[in-house]
Amino acid sequence: MVNQSFPFKVKSNYVITPIPKAVLEELWKKMIKMDMGMIMQWNPYGGRMNQISESETPYPHRSGYKFLIQYWYYTQDNSKVESLRKLYDFMAPHVSQLPREAFLNYRDLDIGTNQNGANSSILGAKYFKGNFERLVHVKTKVDPDNFFRNEQSILPLPK
Repeated sequence: MVNQSFPFKVKSNYVITPIPKAVLEELWKKMIKMDMGMIMQWNPYGGRMNQISESETPYPHRSGYKFLIQYWYYTQDNSKVESLRKLYDFMAPHVSQLPREAFLNYRDLDIGTNQNGANSSILGAKYFKGNFERLVHVKTKVDPDNFFRNEQSILPLPK
């Protein structure tokens, strides 16, 4: 069991307004046609989450959100990932817009990478909304040499 890997692709969306029943029925039909290995997870929001300000923690997706949808595909066959992308595209009119927000922990490289800082504000808006600038300053103070990084990391300010 040690050193086993489970390759997977995950995409995510935040739902703000109720999704019409007809759209959900079409969504299920599309999922049934897909190969096995795809999972869709809906995390309900509300309750206590609505009482916490967007700026109180780095995670801003709080009041006003109905669900976080996660699209998972466990596969070693990259050609199957295209089915996941099509399902994600189908949901575009029914999820958050401008920006189309995403859950950080999956590193969805389809929405961009931040190798040189060119996409910082785009990724920051999708993952952190208005908290991004504050997080840039924290990163600059705590990790000025960018030791802790990945393809979508917040970059420190130049020295």
